[in-house]
Order: sequence, then C-alpha cells, then structure tokens
Amino acid sequence: MPPFNPNASGLSMVPLVEPIRPLATGYPSAYPRNMYGESPHTAMGDQITTLAQGATGRDYISVHTVVGESGQAMSVIRKGASDTGTTGRAYAASLFETAAIARLAGAQGKTFGVGAIVITHGESDAGSASYRNDLVRLWTDYNSDIKPLTGQTQSIPMFVSQQHAYPTGANQRSASTLAQWQVGVDRPGDIICSGPKYQYPYSNDNIHMTVDGYQRLGEKLGQIYHERVVQGRDWRPLEPTRVERSGRVITVHFHVPVPPLAWDSTLPAPHQSALTEWSQGKGFEVRTASSRIRISAVEISGSSVRITVGSDLPASGVFVGYAMTSDGVAFPGRTWRSGQLRDSDPFV
Repeated sequence: MPPFNPNASGLSMVPLVEPIRPLATGYPSAYPRNMYGESPHTAMGDQITTLAQGATGRDYISVHTVVGESGQAMSVIRKGASDTGTTGRAYAASLFETAAIARLAGAQGKTFGVGAIVITHGESDAGSASYRNDLVRLWTDYNSDIKPLTGQTQSIPMFVSQQHAYPTGANQRSASTLAQWQVGVDRPGDIICSGPKYQYPYSNDNIHMTVDGYQRLGEKLGQIYHERVVQGRDWRPLEPTRVERSGRVITVHFHVPVPPLAWDSTLPAPHQSALTEWSQGKGFEVRTASSRIRISAVEISGSSVRITVGSDLPASGVFVGYAMTSDGVAFPGRTWRSGQLRDSDPFV
C-alpha cells in the first residue's frame, strides 16, 4: 500500500503464476488489489522463453509487472493521476515495481531492464478524440521515467492491442480502436499494435476474455516481444497499407506478416441482422459521411482485398472500414465488433 518503498526489506521475487496476486473483491480496486482473474503474462512469459530457447539454445528469464486498473480511462492510469484509494495508482506502481526489481536483481549480481510496456486498454476511452496522443504521451513518460531506474539506454517499445467492446450501440464506432492501430503507424518501432482481439473467446459480458482468451493474447504478445526485443527485428500486424478504386471496385492492399490471406469462417460474420448493407463484407464497411454503401462481394487477391459495391461511388468522401461499426448486438462467446480476414500466422 502507498507510500510505495522500493527499498523495503520485505520485498522479494516470486514465480510467475496465475493469478498474479489474490483477486480483488471490490470494484474499482487499485494496485496491489487490482487482479480480477487471468492475465496474459504467464502465457506471454512462457512463450518468450520457448521462442528464445528455440532460437538461441539459451534460457530467457522475463519479469512481469501487472499494475493495470479495470475499467479505467487513460486519465486514471497515466502519469500524474490522482490516487483516490481505489484508482489512480497504476503509473506510480509501475515505477515502484521497476525500482524494486532493479534493486533485487542487483543484489543477486544480475542485470535488469524493461523490455516492453503492454497496455490492454481503450474501452473507457472509446469516444476520446485525444487517445492517440494520450498513448504517445504514456510511452514518452514511461521511457523518461523508467530508464533512470534501470540504467538502461535502450528504448522501451509499447505493445497496444485493439479493443472491440465499446461502444455497443448500433451504428456506433470507436475512436480508440482506430487510434490503437494508427499510433503504431505513426510511431513505428516505438509503439506496436498487436492487432485485434475479437478472434479470442470472451466471457458472458462480451468485454473481458476467458482464461483461454487471455492466454492466447499472451502467446501473441510473447511472439511480438521475441521478434522486436529479443531478435531486434521490426514487427507489424496484418494491416492496410494503401487503397485504390476503379469503378465500383475498391482494392485495399495489406502488409501480410505470414501469407496467404484467408477468410476465417470460425469467426462470426458481422452485419447479418443489422447494417445489412455490409452483410457480404466479411467485416469490411464502405460508407460516406451520411450513408452506408452496399457491398456486393469481397474477394482476396494476393495480399489485397477487392471490395465490389452495388452502386456507383461518389467522386469523393468515401470511407472504408473494417470491424469498426457495432450492430448493437454482441456475438455469443465473442465481443461486439468482428471481421473474418486473417493471415496464416499460427499466433492469432
């Protein structure tokens, strides 16, 4: 409990197992009583070690700090947030654990540095127009404040996953979901979008994932960590790179990490009972500022997707989206927005 003292004699390292700490009994609940169930971190740590051992033949030990606060906006988890007793400790707790772990590692003659920051977030900021800038500020603050604690000069990337739960109303879109991808495009190497999470299994609230869902997210994060931090290679998700149009056909070109592109029929097809102009889109959406444009067909062509619409397109003001707009009804066992396009990466 605050005040946090990284030099406290009672602090020690413990094995990474789930749950990370005893589960919270109230809501909201701040660090150290911030755990409500499975986190991605044990699966992430296992995956990092497995991939590192396979690539180098040596062990790789990762240390995980879990300080997030469920259901809270960026204003609550950022630097300078007010500690209310039940919220507002996430950032301070990050620095506390970093300083404590650096001290404990040094006492054992070991080195310690922070390899990555993971933020699984965005539902409470679904309508925030500043969320992209807020993510950059969080990355900047962490890099400024963590490095003096560990003595590292290496920059710390931040891994961001997309949320697909909020808003839930029909024909509503999320600003934070788009920002979570755009910020990775804006800051390559510094902030990395791991991709969507609609492909994972969800609990009955359609907001939080099941244990299996968090484990699969952890495996994906472990893959990205191994590529970006252990191997020092750039990593990008399956993402659009450019778009062009010809008559009634719109072609979206993609960066495909593991070809080929494919349609995943195990995932629910959106817009079957609402917003049915896009029922043939497999997650793709075409619209103007004021109306939806009917999609007649979608077709994979190499590393591109060809979208055929049912009427002539306006000369300008056409928007193409993917898994952006809610039907107003959640998918059973999944979340609120979804699509069926995937690459062939076994890490989903």
